[in-house]
Amino acid sequence: MPTVKLKPKHRPFCFSVKGHVKMLRLALTVTSMTLFIIAQAPEPYIVVTGFEVTVTFFFIVLYILRLDRLIDCIFWPLLDIINSVVTAVFMIVISVLALIPETTTYIVLGGVFGLVASVFCIADAALIYRKLLFNPSGPCQKSAVHDKL
Repeated sequence: MPTVKLKPKHRPFCFSVKGHVKMLRLALTVTSMTLFIIAQAPEPYIVVTGFEVTVTFFFIVLYILRLDRLIDCIFWPLLDIINSVVTAVFMIVISVLALIPETTTYIVLGGVFGLVASVFCIADAALIYRKLLFNPSGPCQKSAVHDKL
């Protein structure tokens, strides 16, 4: 008697670990940007955090609407990893620059939230990289020896 193998149900992005990390990253970056705006920090602090908020929001909408499956001419996981690494570098630089002079409390808090956001950017990149290692797609797929026979 053959066994019927059920197809695993798709897990929505909002309920996945990657979704939680990305949304937490967005919340921390928005908080950092808001604190920089309230403190009237130098414009580069606000511009860099605002840009990161926009790009992170774009990726969240992309994954929620599953447009990454529809637009398959771009390798989205690699683009997401590059974005996470570049965001982590920018947020670390902006946060350290905000923490050095200690001008106001809001700028210091914005720097602290920026550093925490950069930690979540690194975690996001690590999650996507791990998924790529265990679930390769493309010509370099791993195949078992017994599949070739």
